[in-house]
Amino acid sequence: MTQLDLTGVFPALVTPFDTRTDIDHDQLRAEVRRLETAGVAGVVPAGSTGESATLSHDEHIEVIETVVDTVDSIPVIAGSGSNSTDEALELSHRAADAGADGLLLISPYYNRPEQSGILEHYEAIADAVEIPQVVYNVPGRTGSNITPETVSMLATHPNIVGYKAASGDIAQISEVIRRTADLPFQVVSGDDPLTLPLCAIGATGVISVVANVEPERTVTLVDAALSGDLPRAREEHHTLAPLVEQLFVESNPIPVKAALAARGHIDGTLRRPLTPLAAGHRDELHRILESLAAGSPHHE
Repeated sequence: MTQLDLTGVFPALVTPFDTRTDIDHDQLRAEVRRLETAGVAGVVPAGSTGESATLSHDEHIEVIETVVDTVDSIPVIAGSGSNSTDEALELSHRAADAGADGLLLISPYYNRPEQSGILEHYEAIADAVEIPQVVYNVPGRTGSNITPETVSMLATHPNIVGYKAASGDIAQISEVIRRTADLPFQVVSGDDPLTLPLCAIGATGVISVVANVEPERTVTLVDAALSGDLPRAREEHHTLAPLVEQLFVESNPIPVKAALAARGHIDGTLRRPLTPLAAGHRDELHRILESLAAGSPHHE
């Protein structure tokens, strides 16, 4: 199995659509090139930020193939999770065949399995698919939590190499880091507001939404945090904070697509049932982006 280093910034990619809501592969390629040039450590296509819920399985794999074909030297960690273990297995096999370097696997959502079911779900995929895998805990979207005990058991599997922490519970994430400290296992932030505090307690980076919009600043923040330059990391954290807040004022990826459209990177089209960013939120987002572009802090 190839190694996967989860140190640094990994943007959770949006999936650009044209005005007919077909995937715009040219815009997707341009986004990947822009982010790699900015210094990110890897990219994560076909996750929740990539509107995977509205992609067909074939489209899902097409997105992964485009990203794999576009990157120069950074790893591609493809979203391939599902609330059906068999469906997750199928998507994971296809993602691996498409050339993904690793998999990001959201825990089963809606059907809310017990911890024993979550354990069996991940172990089934890890036993069957021979590329590195990252467990993704986001209770706000899935309706269930992966306990630190379950994570520590999963971390002993040679194909399960990391954990995307998006519970918002720093005490729980700290326990995961402590329980897995002696294993070849890395914890990354899955919440942009918590990237700095999580790096301070042992996380190695972030799978990030804000990095799509401000990749250089996000890379600077994480590099500074990991090197122990707390004043610089704190400065970047506070500089990005208004944008981070605005990127979650409506359901992700509505605001981040609006931000990328405002910057001229993508068209900004969403697939239903997601709707365009409300006018008031859009105006505030534009003010924050203008402030960042001018190099000055944003003031409320």
